[in-house]
Amino acid sequence: MAGTFGRLALHMWTIDTTPLAEGLAAAKAAGYDAVELRRTDFKRCFEAGMSNGQVVELIQRSGMPVGVLGVEYGWLFATGEESTRLFEVFRETCENAVALDCTMLMSAPGQFNGPITQAIEYLKRGADIAGEYGLKLAIEFNSQHDVLNRLDVLRRLLEGANRPNCGYLIDTYHFERSGAGGRGFAELPADKIYCFQYSDVPPVPVTGVRRPTDRLPPGKGVVKWREVFGLLAEKRYTGYLSYEAPNPELWARPPIEVAREGLLLTRRLLKEAVPGCVN
Repeated sequence: MAGTFGRLALHMWTIDTTPLAEGLAAAKAAGYDAVELRRTDFKRCFEAGMSNGQVVELIQRSGMPVGVLGVEYGWLFATGEESTRLFEVFRETCENAVALDCTMLMSAPGQFNGPITQAIEYLKRGADIAGEYGLKLAIEFNSQHDVLNRLDVLRRLLEGANRPNCGYLIDTYHFERSGAGGRGFAELPADKIYCFQYSDVPPVPVTGVRRPTDRLPPGKGVVKWREVFGLLAEKRYTGYLSYEAPNPELWARPPIEVAREGLLLTRRLLKEAVPGCVN
């Protein structure tokens, strides 16, 4: 499946209330090609008494490839002791990525704010650390963040840092909510689109929440899937399509049921948008 369009990954936020071992098993049973893991998944295991090495071993034993590994958010804007701590965690995440044979890191802006000029300098630092480990780093904007909330701001950040191992993460939820839905990423260079996360957006999305959990399975909202998937295929994107749909209604259902629903709905939309798609 490597190097083909339509490889699917299950993002663990979609089944957030599920313990990691059970979540990995659900992704495997449903038929996903990989998973996308968060720093949160590690932290919850730490809270349960596991060491970092034990968490890595648990993931390895699952047999599920890790397509993307998220770093702890906030490092783009944090200062002082918190900045120091976050960069230490960033390096540990790089080490975990290497151990898990994962070549792609991702990050969102997180809970802090600050001038984009500062974020550019921190991105240079983060990208250089990732580069020490031979890793790529994908950055996404959050439509509800005070600063990094639109594609043009993300472009300024990435171009300002000007690091060869940094690229764009496209998230259909945030692109739609920022007004850049559908073919809104048409002008992005294909070789700089590193990651893709997807969920649908309700007709009346929640407001006033930094990390919205009103996301829907694909095809259940207002996202223009033919345009989005069609453009990704045109750009010959071969990274993972990561199903990220945090929603309490989904969390209340069996994880295998949620995982299978997302996979089947995605495959249906892919076939409609890209005839002959491998999935």
